[in-house]
Amino acid sequence: MDAIAYPIGDSLYLNITNRCTNECPFCIRNKSRKFNQKYDLWLEKEPTAEEVISAIGDPTKYKQIVFCGYGEPTIRLDVIKAVASALRVAHYTLPIRLDTNGHGNLFWGRNILPELKNLIDFISISLNAQNAEVYDRLCHSQYGAKAYPAVIEFIKAAKQYLPTVEATVVDLPIVDKEACQKIAKDLGVNFRIRPYYEVEYVR
Repeated sequence: MDAIAYPIGDSLYLNITNRCTNECPFCIRNKSRKFNQKYDLWLEKEPTAEEVISAIGDPTKYKQIVFCGYGEPTIRLDVIKAVASALRVAHYTLPIRLDTNGHGNLFWGRNILPELKNLIDFISISLNAQNAEVYDRLCHSQYGAKAYPAVIEFIKAAKQYLPTVEATVVDLPIVDKEACQKIAKDLGVNFRIRPYYEVEYVR
């Protein structure tokens, strides 16, 4: 059975698509169709906003709600906006986070960040590399050479609309973590190193 909502610690994660604009070989979706050997995150069909809201149940049991699954959430921008709006109306103070690869503007051909203002409290953007060459080797984006500069611009623009912005990288030998941290600092956003994991993820 498809897992639309799944808990990790005190957070509830929302899985709304399998589609992604990257093909990162290190991604857990390429290792197992069951997340943490428990949740079936490989969707047979994409859920509607109503199905996502139903899957959430009582959101007050969690410290935050996170859009993050086996695909790139911004591909389903309307679902993000509908679900976040419903949560805002019912539980205004509940933090809502979006984990993204930063390709939303490329995918939609417009700046989507103003549409997320007052809906998303925290956006975590996968910088993933210190330069375009390493990014391409790691992420195999469908956008090719356009991808990395677009991620940088997305991070820069996110600060204008959202309260908390974080750039992240995966802890892999090819990634120069210090250089990436400097990029994040120069962009004026937080920085986090994500653990690389083979089978199980615990946040």
